[in-house]
Amino acid sequence: MKKTKLAIGMGVAIATTSVATTLSAAGDMVPVKAMADALHLVMDSDRTIYTRKIVNRLVKKEKVIKASEHFEDDKALVLPAQMFRFGAELVKKRMEKKPDVDFSYSLQSLWPINKQNAPKTKAEKEGLKFVAENKGKNYYTEETLGGKKYFTAVYADTGVAPVCVSCHNKHKDTPKKDFKIGDVMGGVVIRIPIGG
Repeated sequence: MKKTKLAIGMGVAIATTSVATTLSAAGDMVPVKAMADALHLVMDSDRTIYTRKIVNRLVKKEKVIKASEHFEDDKALVLPAQMFRFGAELVKKRMEKKPDVDFSYSLQSLWPINKQNAPKTKAEKEGLKFVAENKGKNYYTEETLGGKKYFTAVYADTGVAPVCVSCHNKHKDTPKKDFKIGDVMGGVVIRIPIGG
């Protein structure tokens, strides 16, 4: 039976392929859904804090700096969506050195400003549609990609601060210009391998 190790917080978990569960360092079985939910809780909390306490405060309230997708050229703050993507890219790079750790996450939308953030798989499309239409509910499924089976979870990504909705509504490439605080603007897709 093939196993995939996942690092989360200070503990290490092992995802067992046949039963879609994880084994904690203490030896207790944890459902892979709980692992995905825990990963999302950390990601969402970090992103919300960065958005509200850094970007919204400095850009909207104190007006001392702007946030920009061209942050280096503009000497500005990194946008929350970019910060999230940079984190996902760093995780992927670090996992190359740790072949026993394998999961992925991304921020996607049915209304992406950046086309690379559009859903590509059936699970992504269905999941994003589901979380947009069912406020407060997550979407869980299994899918096979490249011959490998994954547990895939999609979580709503909502506008948590005025800076979120104003940036999206005013962007020249936005396909949707009427977001409000609390609206689902996209989703976080987390994939954890469960098959060989």
